[in-house]
Amino acid sequence: MTEQEFKKATQELGIDITEIQLKQLEEYKNFLIEYNNHTNLTAIKTSNEIYLKHFYDSLTISKVIDFNEPKTILDIGTGAGFPGIVLAIIFPNQTVHLMDSNHKKIDFLDALIQKIQIKNVKTIYARSEEYALSHKEEYDIITSRAVAELRILLEISFPLLKINGLFIAMKSSIEKELEEAKDTIELLFGFIEQCITFELPWNEGFRSIIKIKKQKPTPSIYPRNYGTIRKKALKKKEF
Repeated sequence: MTEQEFKKATQELGIDITEIQLKQLEEYKNFLIEYNNHTNLTAIKTSNEIYLKHFYDSLTISKVIDFNEPKTILDIGTGAGFPGIVLAIIFPNQTVHLMDSNHKKIDFLDALIQKIQIKNVKTIYARSEEYALSHKEEYDIITSRAVAELRILLEISFPLLKINGLFIAMKSSIEKELEEAKDTIELLFGFIEQCITFELPWNEGFRSIIKIKKQKPTPSIYPRNYGTIRKKALKKKEF
């Protein structure tokens, strides 16, 4: 996907990107390629792939979220900034926090933010299950793109969501993980509002996005420690 093809494809998503935003994305792309030469940030390394599989893919979240109203957004496991940095550039009315437990990736993001001068974003070097213990119910939206199993993501993120806040998982496929996460969603007082599957342009693979709403405060026993979360899925008691 070239820059112009990217611009056309995003228009089909209902997004009109300005020339300034295109310039910021171009600088982002170039800096990512340069930085990736000495620090492993992404397996996607060519210009066309970055426009399609990072930039455009990040913006597909707009299929399920209206970004006209200002919101506080947390991107968990942001890596090299997807979707968080892209959202911050394209939707400057949003407040975006980027969380990752990999210091090298946070260093890259800090350098990138300084380089392209985006003001509505900050980085957080932390593990979300630990951060959640002292930052309960702070965010309107939490998103995560291709990071961990859905049931794990839900437990480490839901305590951070405001009541009526939305958790958005962006994945290549969702059916198996969704089945395994049903009890977790119920125990955390979540409700599936929307689940969509679509194909990227030029037959570049399918994507799934699931939107889950938080209906009540998360019980104080969550999140458990990460080792327990990984090993033992939440299950409803059977009588």
